[in-house]
Amino acid sequence: MTNLFLKWGQRGLCILLSAALLGACTPPPNSTATPSHPGYEQYKATDLSMQKEFDSFTNDLFRQEISNSGISFHFSLADPASRGIDTVPLTLGDFSLEKMKNNSKDLMDLKKKLTRFNPRLLTKDQRLTYQILYSYIETELTSEGLELYSQPLTSTIGIQAQLPVLLAEYTFYNRGDVDNYLQLLSTIDDYYAQILEFEKQKSEAGLFMSDTSADHVLKSCEAYLIQPDHNFLSETFNSRIDGLTDLTEEEKAAYKEKNLKVLEEHFIPAYKNLIDGITALMGTGKNDKGLYWYPDGKRYFEYLVHTNTGTSYDTVGNLKKAIEKQMNSDIKELGKITKEHPQVLEQLDTYSFRYSKPEEILESLKTEIKKDFPELPPCQYTVKYVPEALQSSLSPAFYLVPPLDRYEDNTIYINGNPRFANDDLYTTLAHEGYPGHLYQNVYFLSKKPSDLRSILSFSSYSEGWATYVEFYSYTLDNGLDPELGKLLAHNTAVTLGIYAYLDICINYEGWDKEQTEKYLSTFYNVKNTDIVDSIYNSLVDNPTNYMEYYVGYLEIMEMRHAAEKVLKDQFNLKDFHTFLLDIGPAPFSVIQPEFRNWLAKELRKG
Repeated sequence: MTNLFLKWGQRGLCILLSAALLGACTPPPNSTATPSHPGYEQYKATDLSMQKEFDSFTNDLFRQEISNSGISFHFSLADPASRGIDTVPLTLGDFSLEKMKNNSKDLMDLKKKLTRFNPRLLTKDQRLTYQILYSYIETELTSEGLELYSQPLTSTIGIQAQLPVLLAEYTFYNRGDVDNYLQLLSTIDDYYAQILEFEKQKSEAGLFMSDTSADHVLKSCEAYLIQPDHNFLSETFNSRIDGLTDLTEEEKAAYKEKNLKVLEEHFIPAYKNLIDGITALMGTGKNDKGLYWYPDGKRYFEYLVHTNTGTSYDTVGNLKKAIEKQMNSDIKELGKITKEHPQVLEQLDTYSFRYSKPEEILESLKTEIKKDFPELPPCQYTVKYVPEALQSSLSPAFYLVPPLDRYEDNTIYINGNPRFANDDLYTTLAHEGYPGHLYQNVYFLSKKPSDLRSILSFSSYSEGWATYVEFYSYTLDNGLDPELGKLLAHNTAVTLGIYAYLDICINYEGWDKEQTEKYLSTFYNVKNTDIVDSIYNSLVDNPTNYMEYYVGYLEIMEMRHAAEKVLKDQFNLKDFHTFLLDIGPAPFSVIQPEFRNWLAKELRKG
């Protein structure tokens, strides 16, 4: 099976099954299928048998996937025994070229098993799961032969930057969790050795990162050359240990000592060895430009676009045109606002939101969104701050997806680095909290989807949703002049759109830094070379990362505009949001047909 692995967005920090997908249609079902009855589902004995078999198939797949990594396992289930699972995987995973190559064969086997089911005999929810799985498999198979293009190490969203945060958030429910954690932590040097061996193979194939990118990774690694007895990992470990009630004080002290020993003997050497290995490989990466300049770079970028955005557009070229169209729409709105309300321009340097403390902001958002979003079941959240030593190597903020059986407990991290001082905390917490990641995850998990659906995460759905509602939050009763809020929302959308547009230009069309600078200077008056360098290097280091956000936002906006145009006065924003939330994480190539069905039903209501 494919590895369950750590995959991160600019803000999101989630445990995910590699996802997202080409606009592949579900294969035509058997002609012997029983037609569905309008208004309700009715099944024969043979149907019920197949439905039971499909549940068994997806449950087995769920168990196999979460068993590939101890971290993924723990963040997926708080109580494995509730699912009849009594064996905890004590490994961080297998990150090897051989394993990646075997994935294609595993995916073909999975496809054969999946297509044995007749989707017309399945329930509505099962058919959706079927379509999502089929789309996932089709997309992942397009990466066959491109394994060495994978980028496990990048400056802020690479494994080396994000794994320690997951370790710091590894919840201790009981003594067994402590033992498992220490065992997993003690394997980090072996896991990083696998990644380093993979980087050596990339180097031999002429696919190693540029020295500029390598330098960014090294700086990220250096942040983890910590003192064993005085760092965020020892401090959070001690806090988690002290919170356990099934340990004596002597046992707690012994565990704390053991943790320090593991940090000293495994964690710190893991980063030292990674630093030494990457340093030794510097100079072997000859390409300091985008993916386009690698032999199969364009093909790999096409794969990344489909796997990371799940776009409903069939080609990168068509998607680029859609990005331009949405950007032009937002730019047109900017012009309209500044023309009709010129006073907002005077407020750009002086505005402030009504609330500035995280808890005040989140509680305000919970109240403000009630009119346009369905109600959530009871849940709680904790706001934490990124340790100072890690501020330079992590994102402005991120949300940790809770285990599917403990969705009530949520954590949001805020990065206090001065370079994010100008970021609006209000809209950032709308993205991470309400009605963003926290809200969307709690809503979906509270609906008790199949276990497999709960780990099938599609980053462009989740980041697109969070970006869409972040822009929405500018228009709430938040202390801003309403017209200024609209201006800021459209301006932020255009800024993100520029990154998505340039991502294609740099990584798919081969733009160099000079072409990028000319574009930014000509159309957006950006002439600061440091800003151009930062944008260019970020897009070279993290292809399609910003597209996950923007393409998701674009697809949602296209559906909303279509619904508003067709339904006119019948359009209800809460109903539209409920549709998107109910369908849950999926590629937009699967969501779009579901949207058209929803739209037709809404139209018939009138």
